[in-house]
Amino acid sequence: MDRAVNPGQTVGLNRRRVIELIFGIIGLGLMSGALQADQAWFDRHFLPVFFLSRRSQVIGQTGARIVVGVLGLLIAMRGGPMVGRRLANATSKAMAAGPARLALALFLALGVSELGLRVTYPRAREEAPAKEEPLRHHDPRLGWVFVPGRVGHAVVAGQAVDYAFDARGDRVPDLAHPVDRAKPTILFVGESIITGFGLRWNQSVPARVGAALNSQIANLSVFGYADDQSAMRLADELPRFTHPTAVVVLFSPGLLFRDFDDDRPHLGDGMVWRPAVGRSRLAALIRFYVPYHSRAALDGKVALVRAELTADARLARAQGAVPLIVVPYFGDEDPSERSLRRRILDSARLPYVVVKLDPAWRIPRDPHPNAQGAAVIATAIAGRLGGGSTSESGS
Repeated sequence: MDRAVNPGQTVGLNRRRVIELIFGIIGLGLMSGALQADQAWFDRHFLPVFFLSRRSQVIGQTGARIVVGVLGLLIAMRGGPMVGRRLANATSKAMAAGPARLALALFLALGVSELGLRVTYPRAREEAPAKEEPLRHHDPRLGWVFVPGRVGHAVVAGQAVDYAFDARGDRVPDLAHPVDRAKPTILFVGESIITGFGLRWNQSVPARVGAALNSQIANLSVFGYADDQSAMRLADELPRFTHPTAVVVLFSPGLLFRDFDDDRPHLGDGMVWRPAVGRSRLAALIRFYVPYHSRAALDGKVALVRAELTADARLARAQGAVPLIVVPYFGDEDPSERSLRRRILDSARLPYVVVKLDPAWRIPRDPHPNAQGAAVIATAIAGRLGGGSTSESGS
């Protein structure tokens, strides 16, 4: 006599097979993605990082592929059967209560995490903590600027550094020597490399260029600035100078990731000013650790940065100044950096100088150029402004 089939067992078996199939598809998808995400794929969708060597980035990307591939294998081989067995044996009441409890726990965890991140990190990603020297304060147009008319003191890699800023927030040797906007002046815009992070005034790039060319300089750079912030600051400040002789703009493909930040005032399509966008801190954290960009997003940002740098050069020429873009990098220029440089600078025929730096020329335990690195950058700038051609060098 045939054994009677328990309907509950049939339902449980079918449920288990469905679960195993779903997990198998997920696992195969992860393994397939890990296999297809070769270095060319990473170069198309992830930006280079100035503060990390190409080797470090490749190692990290390779490690991520391995982790994703192994995770996919475990999900396909073990995850489906394990979850399937448990769900197949679960009662209808347990099936209904389990997902509900899980959803509630997940909702509460995400809510608490978001609140904690907002309390701990209330600022934009590149905005410094309130008490970090040199002090910055909020600016409704630019995001943040240095606190003017003060001297900040810091110790970087064992060296005492004084950061003095005049009434306009420009770094100066001391408060007794503010920038004279009526004198012939070379203007510098950019971020902490130009400001001279960890360097005394006379060690910074602008100060060295000024000494080499016997000219007054105006250091308009601000820590953490992206290309759009530098462009806006230049547009605000350049008309205040009576005799600007040159405008030096820092650009690095390895810092292009900052141009994607919209948690601060920024320039959008068409170089239109946009206010900061309020976004989830958890989403921002995920983007920080997985900074994937679609081809369309990258192409759009390349076009926008090209327009910003073109506007910098056009504005400088309109004021009678010579424009020059300086492109420093450590070690050998990697393929993705070279591609971005050519797409942004060469395609627009912008005047620039590439400066290759020895990786040893970094501040100890810090990615910024040390005094020797700053001297090499300054020498390249002074050579171009002192009579050399303002075109590509070192490619």
